[in-house]
Formats: sequence, C-alpha cells, structure tokens
Amino acid sequence: MKLLFRSIYRVFTMSKPQVVFVLGGPGAGKGTQCSNIVSKFGFVHLSAGDLLRAERNKPDSKYGELIDTHIKNGTIVPVEVTCKLIQNAMEASTANRFLIDGFPRNKDNMTGWTRTIGDQVELLFVLFLDCPEEICIERCMKRGAAGSGRADDNLESLKKRIVTFVNDSMPIIEHFKEKNLVKKVEAGKNAADVWVEICKLFKDL
Repeated sequence: MKLLFRSIYRVFTMSKPQVVFVLGGPGAGKGTQCSNIVSKFGFVHLSAGDLLRAERNKPDSKYGELIDTHIKNGTIVPVEVTCKLIQNAMEASTANRFLIDGFPRNKDNMTGWTRTIGDQVELLFVLFLDCPEEICIERCMKRGAAGSGRADDNLESLKKRIVTFVNDSMPIIEHFKEKNLVKKVEAGKNAADVWVEICKLFKDL
C-alpha cells in the first residue's frame, strides 16, 4: 500500500522520473562516481548489480539461485528479474532523479526496459565511463586483494565479465550514441580528474 501511495504522490506532484544510465566495464569507477553524483546533484543511485546481489542473499527469494548462477558465470541475469527489482526500488523512493548503474547491459535488457518501464520515465542520457581493460582489471584485483571488492573480483571472473561487457554492452552504447544520448568520459584517469569531467555534464540538469 505504501508503494501505491508513493506512486500516486509522484503522479500528482512530479513529472516523469528522470533517469541516467551509467555504463562501463568492471572497475571503470561507476560506483565511485555515482556516489559523487548522489552527494552533489541529488540523484538516487540504483545499482543493478547491488539490487541483484541483495536479492540473491534473501533467504526466501525465488530468484536467488538463478541470480547466483549468472553472477558466478559472469553472464547476464534475465531482464524480467532485473527490471522488476529496478522498478520496485524506484517505486519505493519519493525521489524523482535516478542513476541506474550497470544497466541496460545487453539488447535483451534494453528491450525489456522499453517494454516494462521505458515510457514511464525520461531518459536524460547514458553516462559511459570508458576505461582501458588493463586498468579495469588492475583496479578490481587491487580492491579484491584489499578485501573491499566483490566475490567475483578475481582474474577468471573478471575476464568473463569484460568479454560479456564488450560483446553485449558496447552495442547498447553504440545504439544510444546513434540517438545522441551518450556522454563519454575517459575513466582511466584518476578519480578526481574523472569527477571534474562528470560535473560538467550534470551541472545544468
């Protein structure tokens, strides 16, 4: 019932929720820069990966085993599951501007988003953090060694995740680029320099 009231509140008091997709390979700095954007520009950060991992860890989740298998194999979770978790998180918030991190990751994701949520939101642009593969791997391995990374921050899983990103996610970025909706930032630099470039993109929103 709370979700229903929040949805009604948004309909009568706000315009369509505004969305920025944040895409980049593993280790490109999506989480770091999303945190900065939240602090300075007031967006709500929804990480598709975090939502999936949280759902996987729920003892009573009907999706848990399915999600776990895909995460371990470096493959992409079915779009119906991911879209449902994103939609639930948006409806649970009274905010009106969202960063959706790590989504859409492939054509199926994009088709599912368009079918289930797309006409209910305003897509502002796609923030593409373009980072060289060797830097992505180095960053992920460092955070794994420091104990601050993810369970799949190991070389074998990283290579799978990078192949998946190149094969499945880059065509999505090219699709949005054709629509003039991609804003690319060179993410191989240090985080402070990357943040300066990102601020330029968000300052007039």
